[in-house]
Amino acid sequence: MAQTLSTTAQNSLDETISVLKLGSLVAIPTDTVYGLSVKYDDSSAIRRLYDVKERPANKAIPILVGDASALSEITSDFPPNARILAERFWPGALTLIVKRSHKVPSVAAPGTTVAVRMPAHQWLLSLLILVGPLAVSSANLSGQPPNLTGPSVAAALGKHIDLIIDGGQAQEGKPSTIVDCSVRPPVVLRDGPITAKQIHAALDGAA
Repeated sequence: MAQTLSTTAQNSLDETISVLKLGSLVAIPTDTVYGLSVKYDDSSAIRRLYDVKERPANKAIPILVGDASALSEITSDFPPNARILAERFWPGALTLIVKRSHKVPSVAAPGTTVAVRMPAHQWLLSLLILVGPLAVSSANLSGQPPNLTGPSVAAALGKHIDLIIDGGQAQEGKPSTIVDCSVRPPVVLRDGPITAKQIHAALDGAA
């Protein structure tokens, strides 16, 4: 059974970093729902993430970053429309699809694009700045509702993962909005906490 630590535990960041560096799976709180995380460049750990979630191999795993400087590792092209939306809504519940960098393993992003987000969650931002970008997918079996608390993650996946960080109830309670910025004009692929109206208003206002 997975070990559980609270985000308020003094050693929670250190323990999480140690476990991630071993190629293990860590369930983490985010500003949207709980996620399963591995280092973004650890292909073996990413494959294990797919297996645990029973996620189809053709569905990419989003990458979370702690600051804008990490984008150069993740994308080969962060176009003006993506920059406008990032400046307006990051950190926040907005995932942007952009061109994939060769540094991102194809197992995480099978096509030419990658999904990237900067979450509005202080503990997680601290982790991302310390350990670097993480491949993170919702902490549930594929097709099942997302888990919103540490105990619900433990009940669903605890025997398959190594560490659960309990940060209380997920703030938003639903997955992020997804916007494809690899095409022009950008296309909203999934509605979420940030509405399509807000997306279009931000882009139109910058035109």
